[in-house]
Amino acid sequence: MVPPHPPARRSRSTQKVNASRPSKKELVILTGISGAGKASALKTFEDLGYQAVDNLPLELMPEFAGMVEKSKDIQRAAIVVDVREGQALDRLPDIIKRVKRVLPTRVVFLDAQDSVLVRRYSETRRPHPLRRSETVSRSIVEERQMLDSIRNVADTLIDTSRFNVHELRSEIQKRFGHEDQSKSLLVSCLSFGFKNGVPLDADMVFDVRFLPNPHFVPEFRDKTGLDPKVAAYVSGFPQTAEFLDKVTSLMLYLMPHYIKEGKSYLTVAIGCTGGQHRSVMMAEELAKRLSKAGYEAKSVHRDMPR
Repeated sequence: MVPPHPPARRSRSTQKVNASRPSKKELVILTGISGAGKASALKTFEDLGYQAVDNLPLELMPEFAGMVEKSKDIQRAAIVVDVREGQALDRLPDIIKRVKRVLPTRVVFLDAQDSVLVRRYSETRRPHPLRRSETVSRSIVEERQMLDSIRNVADTLIDTSRFNVHELRSEIQKRFGHEDQSKSLLVSCLSFGFKNGVPLDADMVFDVRFLPNPHFVPEFRDKTGLDPKVAAYVSGFPQTAEFLDKVTSLMLYLMPHYIKEGKSYLTVAIGCTGGQHRSVMMAEELAKRLSKAGYEAKSVHRDMPR
């Protein structure tokens, strides 16, 4: 279910570009009917690398576009504009024409069937941004009238009636994402010690205390799993490679499904007794294997001595 768009004004950031040089810069003006999913869509644009701004005042839009056009750091931006602008919306079609002269711009309009919008408002109990009418249905009618001229100039119209938040995210990714973002899941391979507790942010936990503990080898006691000799000791047991092969295979099976469901971050926690030797080596190796498979993965060691 796509929640209604909150009425509060919120600015996430600002950005810019250059007109004369060829570039891949782009501005997306995201608009549409309240409750059609603009807030969820904006979050997806942000995850795709767009500089995301919610409810930028219309009079600032050309200046913002120029700033993006000149920026060395910002390639793409997305702005939400909606009925909260009030009567100023009448000027939006002309403002869009000015913005399109500055940098490539697409107007994306989200809509949904009235019955779906009413149901979404009833489920979330949020007030409609207009709130001038006695009923949500009447507010939707008024909003459609206010946004009609913008709908007519939209480059892309997306009907979200059948989408839940995950399906809307997938639709935005499909239309505006790039191929290299298909594996945009960031995986953190987190080592830890069970004696200090299981990480609260772990999505899945593996226990490697079944492996012999280097702590009881005097020359390894003060070292960590990052030490080549300790890593070689841990990896020297046949069950180490077997475990890593099975976990890697499981992760490579799961991650496309996580991505399909819109998950952006995944924390895989690997624990041993103190979080110093076995778990460190395993987290390092798993991160390497996932990176080699094309995913963005990093190792993090919560309890390893610094």
